[in-house]
Amino acid sequence: MAEIEVPHPREVYELQGQLAAEESFEDARVRGRLHHAWLLTGAEGVGKATFAYRAARRLLGAPADPEYGLLGSNPQHPVCRQVAARSHPDIMVLEREGPDGKPRRIIPVDDARKLSEFFSKSPASAPHRVAIIDAADDLNPNAANAILKTLEEPPPRGVLLMVSHAPGRLLPTIRSRCRRLAFQPLSLEVTAEFVAERAGSNPEDALRLARMAEGAPGRALALAAANALAMDDAARDLLVDLPVVDEGRAMLLAEKFRGGEGAAQFALLFERLSDRVHQFATSQAGQGHGPLDRWAGAWETLQRLPREVEGLNLDRADAFFTALSELRQAAQA
Repeated sequence: MAEIEVPHPREVYELQGQLAAEESFEDARVRGRLHHAWLLTGAEGVGKATFAYRAARRLLGAPADPEYGLLGSNPQHPVCRQVAARSHPDIMVLEREGPDGKPRRIIPVDDARKLSEFFSKSPASAPHRVAIIDAADDLNPNAANAILKTLEEPPPRGVLLMVSHAPGRLLPTIRSRCRRLAFQPLSLEVTAEFVAERAGSNPEDALRLARMAEGAPGRALALAAANALAMDDAARDLLVDLPVVDEGRAMLLAEKFRGGEGAAQFALLFERLSDRVHQFATSQAGQGHGPLDRWAGAWETLQRLPREVEGLNLDRADAFFTALSELRQAAQA
């Protein structure tokens, strides 16, 4: 399969399945009741960041273009071209991607502090100044407190659009100062069509990706680009053979965890193992197959280890074999 390109949300001009959110935002804008801060909530990959850029382009003065939906604008309009080139003076974006283009683990406090200065100035060439935080979940505690100061003193003609995949983890004081827009997953059929069209997947693989992404098109496309089907197959084969573990196959998998790309493969395998263990345990519990404490413990380990590996810089291969050991014990119970 050819390499799959996952575009940045600033480069996307169409959005499926989120008309209710767009109508709510546009109604507030047209009626002159535009809130100064919006919290865009929902699963990762359902279109929250894409919406944020669509809303930002309109707030910056790009005219409506019905061909691209309710909040859509023509990509060739000067405002849209400036936003795409990251050269518009009236938009600021806080994200994990650093100045060097490499992803960071968090959005640092130094970036968040720049928001207050940005909003202290009047718009240079647009009706509003707009800031996008993608995602608010990536703010460290100090950065979150810096954002809170901006929310407590709403800037005139300033609009803050905050993406959040897990709003419950945000400071209550941040949530209470924002108007929330909820974004819903799409149907599996629509998501499968989306990923088949953009990734060139066959219908069966596209539906698998849609299920793995739980109806989040952006997530499904990212999974396709990350070769998630291969990791899902590997997770299935490991679990099917339990309590036996093919040491040779396990070693080959562990070799894939080296380097920067290996980190993504490691996280993906653990995600697929975790999802499959959860489905298995839920099914067994529903059929009254007795206590499943060991499987619950194995699932918690699969959830915990990737965070510890990233946070403490632990060896990925060691963590993988630790998880395999616990899965074997669960299967023997």
